[in-house]
Amino acid sequence: MPKPSLKEAILEAGLKAMFRTGYNGTSVRDVTAAAGAPQGSFTNHFRSKEAFASEVLERYFAHTRGLVADALDDGSLTPRARLSRYLDIITGRLEADGFSRGCLIGDFSLEASGSSEILRTRLAEIFAEWRTPFAACIAEAQKAREISSEFEPQELAEFLLASWQGAILRMKVERNAAPLERFKEIAFQTVFKELSS
Repeated sequence: MPKPSLKEAILEAGLKAMFRTGYNGTSVRDVTAAAGAPQGSFTNHFRSKEAFASEVLERYFAHTRGLVADALDDGSLTPRARLSRYLDIITGRLEADGFSRGCLIGDFSLEASGSSEILRTRLAEIFAEWRTPFAACIAEAQKAREISSEFEPQELAEFLLASWQGAILRMKVERNAAPLERFKEIAFQTVFKELSS
């Protein structure tokens, strides 16, 4: 009878470890020890640490897609309120982690994009895919005349995600919600300001 695959346990342990110690600070030995797996099982499933990190990133982004859908597909809210709701959902999750963990996509962008072309390329694809539902929601808000149409929806979506990543980085340093709340307040009183009827 074949032995059960330890791939899932290794990926789960890797996700937790990379959140804690980053891409460079996480060793294969740390991951396999946390997963209760022999080191040889790592090389059975992943050809390199870089390939492993790509799969960890995919797992994280699949979860992120779900959070985006929870907020932006909620038809009971106006488009502008959906954008705000997404920031609230993420703030709540970051608070639950004591503001010590940020976004793995942002963390990898800082740490691994300069040393791994594979990860840099995948991160660029993730940001492009991530932007799409936000741009659609922004276009809907503009069509409903909730927010200004001065800028293209894609550009506003880029601004929102990039600025939010910056706020998350500051949050990790300050260990509180102030940078997140500051960004949300300023963004929704300027760029995403509700138009007067």
